[in-house]
Amino acid sequence: MPHHKSPIKRLKQAARERSRNNAVKTALRKTIKDTHTKIEAGEALDLKDLYSRIDKGRAKGAIHKRKAARLKSRLSKEAAKKKSKPA
Repeated sequence: MPHHKSPIKRLKQAARERSRNNAVKTALRKTIKDTHTKIEAGEALDLKDLYSRIDKGRAKGAIHKRKAARLKSRLSKEAAKKKSKPA
């Protein structure tokens, strides 16, 4: 445990940021999983909502910008592939 004020504050900030990031990542994983399920079921998709969540996670620093781009790319590719193939 730190003995000076500054490291004590950083410890508290890090704990807050970690819990916030984990919440964002958990929500993002759930949304992505739901999207995969909808793609497999052949339901209508609104990728705008998913892209918005990914971008918010990126803006908050919960995920890296390249990971955000990779997620959006892979999901749009998967949706397009499923759309072109009738179920």
